Amino acid sequence: MPHAQLGMTAAQALILGITEGVTEYLPVSSTGHLYLVQRLIGVGNSATAREAADSYVIAVQIGAILAVLWLYWSRVREVAQGALGRNKHGRVLACNLTAAFVPAAAIGIILESVIKEHLFGLWPITAAWLLGGIAILSVSRSAPGQDKGFGIESLSLKQSLIIGIAQCIAMWPGLSRSLVTIVAGRMVGLSIRAAVEFSFLLGLITLGGATTYEIAKEGPKILAAFGWASPLVGLLTAFVSAIIAVKWMVAYLNRHGLAVFGYYRVALAVFAFSLMVYGVVR
Repeated sequence: MPHAQLGMTAAQALILGITEGVTEYLPVSSTGHLYLVQRLIGVGNSATAREAADSYVIAVQIGAILAVLWLYWSRVREVAQGALGRNKHGRVLACNLTAAFVPAAAIGIILESVIKEHLFGLWPITAAWLLGGIAILSVSRSAPGQDKGFGIESLSLKQSLIIGIAQCIAMWPGLSRSLVTIVAGRMVGLSIRAAVEFSFLLGLITLGGATTYEIAKEGPKILAAFGWASPLVGLLTAFVSAIIAVKWMVAYLNRHGLAVFGYYRVALAVFAFSLMVYGVVR
């Protein structure tokens, strides 16, 4: 039997790739969306494919990672030069990103099995969508103006660590890493543009580490269940759609705010709850 028929067709991979690319950097939780969409289109419904499908939710992030690498290459190069001692501002930013990354890396390794066992399910994800939506709406009412706040160059090591500690909360699937890090960035004083940029750069490291670890650990299982062609379609689609989504999000947040994402999350939580109550998804 062909791999695609066993677990995932090219069309399903296309849908998952678009879902990942569009939602990865928006504060709506790509993991939650992928988990729900998988169930709706029938990916991973069999016992043999379910674990591989959950791992693919993490592996497909590589497409979105490459998109931000492409869009923010000049800043990434600056950080790389700083790490090598060739750029003063890049060195400071590299230190700040490292400080923000370490808490999530440590907690992720310690709690990986607990998170997968207890939080990878539609009920916990739906609850996270709802709580995150309420949090966004609360913050939106009290947040300073869009143009207020300092730039990424003025971020301190302590403030970076605070953002990193906050990022650990996003290990609960459905909360959204982007949401938590952008809100934390705003709370320590970053402008909306700087908070978004720091969130994206931190995502390169955090998502890159998580994706590399998941592919190294579960890659053979993913290939055995789905082959290589369909997952590749998903990665390429995620790359293209993430570029479009990131450009839109940056432009939108500079003019408006996070409130629209709060309303969306609450509506999505109600929708997902209805699907589960009526037995459409489990």
